[in-house]
Amino acid sequence: MKAIKAKPFFRGVRLRGRKELSENMSAERPDLAGCEIAIPMKQHVGAPAQPIVSAGERVLRGQPIAVGTGTVCAAVHASVTGTVTAVEERADGRGGRCMFVVIAPDGTDDEAFYPSLEQRDPASILQRIRDCGIVGMGGAGFPSHIKLSPPVPVDTLIVNGAECEPYLTCDDVLMRENRDAIVRGAGYMATALGAQRILIGIERNKPRAAALFEESGLPVILLKKQYPMGSEKHLIYCCTGRKVAPGKLPADVGAVVQNVATALAVCEAVERGKPLIERVVTLSGDGITTPKNLLCPIGAPLSALANACGGIKETAVKMVAGGPMTGTALTGTNAVVTKTTSGFLFMTADETNTQPPTNCINCGRCADVCPMHLMPMQTEFYVNAKEYDKAETYGGVLACIECGACSYICPARRPLAQAIKTAKEQLRRKA
Repeated sequence: MKAIKAKPFFRGVRLRGRKELSENMSAERPDLAGCEIAIPMKQHVGAPAQPIVSAGERVLRGQPIAVGTGTVCAAVHASVTGTVTAVEERADGRGGRCMFVVIAPDGTDDEAFYPSLEQRDPASILQRIRDCGIVGMGGAGFPSHIKLSPPVPVDTLIVNGAECEPYLTCDDVLMRENRDAIVRGAGYMATALGAQRILIGIERNKPRAAALFEESGLPVILLKKQYPMGSEKHLIYCCTGRKVAPGKLPADVGAVVQNVATALAVCEAVERGKPLIERVVTLSGDGITTPKNLLCPIGAPLSALANACGGIKETAVKMVAGGPMTGTALTGTNAVVTKTTSGFLFMTADETNTQPPTNCINCGRCADVCPMHLMPMQTEFYVNAKEYDKAETYGGVLACIECGACSYICPARRPLAQAIKTAKEQLRRKA
């Protein structure tokens, strides 16, 4: 089936992809011998999971080690077989702290997967997705069993293969190496949703993946190379022409978006009973010796993954979890892989901004590129004045998708994206 040309959206920014660093590297398993696996209980939107194991217990790969404690939560499973050495609070390497279940692997392959799902009706599929702790793997981490149970009818499932952030190639590799499983996983999600139509959106800079899915018979929407093309609202418009109004959800226009990695995880959960215990992660940037795509167990330490790529160069000045636009700066190599970790970047001084900001020159470029038609400069002004209500009134901060285009384009290097996150957090606390 020939690819369908997407509708264009205006604004956003054009970025240098840097995908050539790792796009030809197939996903490989790193050598993690001798490494402890520290699995965080907070890897998703909502309440942290509650550990149900204790130090000294032997756990099997795929065994539940934490359960959901609220309406919006996701179960967590052991990603390796071994002995639990600690259940404790630790720094997460991203500036916060949370509970971890720490496992010392014993090198065996014993597994505790669920049986293959024989009854594949909507309710059974949703329960399997919940049991397996599957969340959106594109970055947001919203529990998939909830997202696939919208309160209103949905007719379209869009599989997100845009991967518009620079450097990251994990989804591209996943699409090229697991096409059939992704297609089947999309089918299971559509069944759960009651959706009659499945589309997959792929950016033009992934021609091999696009060609493969064209052969599969799944309608391919060929997307313009533009950032933030992978944003839910923009992807829905480009694929269907439907506009999601401010304050509304994708389901309100009859669509749900799920990442390609989530589709693969759903397929493995339904057919193999495999929980979400591993994912492909891109390690890239000029500050790492050999950029790679690695298939990592959840909880794998960044230090070991960097060693698997030949080590960190002395020229690296910044480490980021995720992409350069929406990722989180790391405090060190004590970070671990989570369900939503798409990559780790090691950036040199030539790849990142290390200069302090200067005064706003009122150029308006941040507003010109904002894909949500907001006023980021107004948000920052009122955040600095601690007038957070006005940041919403005049900056429209709650409609922001946190793509980072404003910070990227700002000639004064103002921390606009950080100001937006601060305003949102303060408004949530006040609510």
